[in-house]
Amino acid sequence: MMRDFDNKIRLASKLVAQGRVSRRDFMQLALAGGLTVAAANTMFVRAARAEPKKGGTFKIGIGHGATTDTLDPATWTNGFQFCMSIGVFGAQLTHIDQKTAVQPHLAESFEPADGAAKWVFKLRKGATFHNGKDVTADDVVETYNYHRGENSKSAVKSALDIVGDVKADGKETVIFTLKSGSADFPYITSDYHLPIYQAKDGGGIEWEKGISAGPFVLGDYQPGVKATAKRNPNYFVEGKPYFDDVEMLSIIDVTARTNALNTGEIHYMDRVDLKTIDLLKQNPGVDITNLTGFGHYVAPMDVRAAPFDNVDVRTALKYAINRKELVDKVLLGYGTPGNDNPIAPSIKYAINPEPVHQYDPEKAKFHLKKAGLETLKVDFSTSDAAFSGAVDAGLLMQAQAKAAGIDINVIREPDDSYWDNVWMKKPWCMSYWGGRPTCDWMFTTAYAGGAAWNDTFWNNARFNELLSAARAETDDAKRAAMYAEMQQILHDDGGIIVLMFNNYVSGHSKQLAHGDLNSNFDYDGGYIFERWWFA
Repeated sequence: MMRDFDNKIRLASKLVAQGRVSRRDFMQLALAGGLTVAAANTMFVRAARAEPKKGGTFKIGIGHGATTDTLDPATWTNGFQFCMSIGVFGAQLTHIDQKTAVQPHLAESFEPADGAAKWVFKLRKGATFHNGKDVTADDVVETYNYHRGENSKSAVKSALDIVGDVKADGKETVIFTLKSGSADFPYITSDYHLPIYQAKDGGGIEWEKGISAGPFVLGDYQPGVKATAKRNPNYFVEGKPYFDDVEMLSIIDVTARTNALNTGEIHYMDRVDLKTIDLLKQNPGVDITNLTGFGHYVAPMDVRAAPFDNVDVRTALKYAINRKELVDKVLLGYGTPGNDNPIAPSIKYAINPEPVHQYDPEKAKFHLKKAGLETLKVDFSTSDAAFSGAVDAGLLMQAQAKAAGIDINVIREPDDSYWDNVWMKKPWCMSYWGGRPTCDWMFTTAYAGGAAWNDTFWNNARFNELLSAARAETDDAKRAAMYAEMQQILHDDGGIIVLMFNNYVSGHSKQLAHGDLNSNFDYDGGYIFERWWFA
């Protein structure tokens, strides 16, 4: 009898996964076989989530977005635009998998040549844009040249500076010739600024309508408000995506995002308010996802502006902040203290020295004195647009620094215009980084001299020299030593205060199901729209 029941329950579980048996019928069978209600319900949920299903409109509330946003990929700076590119309408040559390895995506393959000074990408046969036109090598060339151009303001321009030439070899082959070898180059091609667009006659790309080759076709787009999209029936990844439609809502206020999730207005919210997370956990229809990744919260100082042009002032401020208290009181333990090194411990070549910049008001005073100061008063701009709890973090930093004779004047800036009017505009402010899966990518994007997103405007000759050398070094031990020295230089001399590494904490309806998750960035690495489904 028991074996007969086991066979029936296994068959019923398969039918549940296929959507052919209801919860009610499954529960009746399980209870008749002697299972408890709790055990039967758990078994049903597991069965229902095991097999991806198509259908439904997925609604997500995102704590990013501004009315000044555009579809121009060179201008993208926030998580809303990241999601549209990586997960909705965009398709990059490569993507990052759940083990943080780079994999072919719109490209079918990529191979190095000439000591990784040349990379040959083969495009997928039959891949088309949303308007039905074939994706060709010429489209890839024009897309990359759009970001590489002399007058380009693209955030990815600095990362592509290593590219000496990019050309088409037929319709399906693209050859990148680099200025020097780079084993990590394929990672760069997964950047969210680099979805492939159609080439225009005479040069350039058609980005204005958001037509790429991604899993969804962009519909209504209202900057700073929402974006809608429908499943791409000709998507080159077989069987995906699962949702019929997606709707992205820009909901900057975390209380409003939380209410939207609790009431069922949305199915997923990012950046959960950690102060109220226990209340959210009490909702029986909501699950919490908590992932440790590469993301970190920072307080960049513009090293060109006084008093931050003095390394001793920068060092004093680094010693005046209690990172552990920030993690405990702002992140409520959902993260780890930073030590002014942006390379996450899980990334290859990361160094993990004993923290040097622990909270030490006396050392802060020592460095102030070296700078010729007894006290210091500085303005610090912050907003919860940087991250949930950023204003609280600023006030806590203010209280901590008083013991060192430092008066931090916390200025609460408007959320909507923060990334346009404050970040890289005000001398000291709050910010965040999603991190990057390689040392080279992170350093090239944010700390190389002249990089578009070098928000400290730091330019260290030795660091820049090592950055170029390490990129081309094939000896692993030598490369590791170079990256170790670079991390120490940045830690000691840089204008970045890495406050804490944050976990990616999100909330979602239990109606949703998914497989293994990416930890390189929030939203399942951005792939939530393609990989998740309604159970």
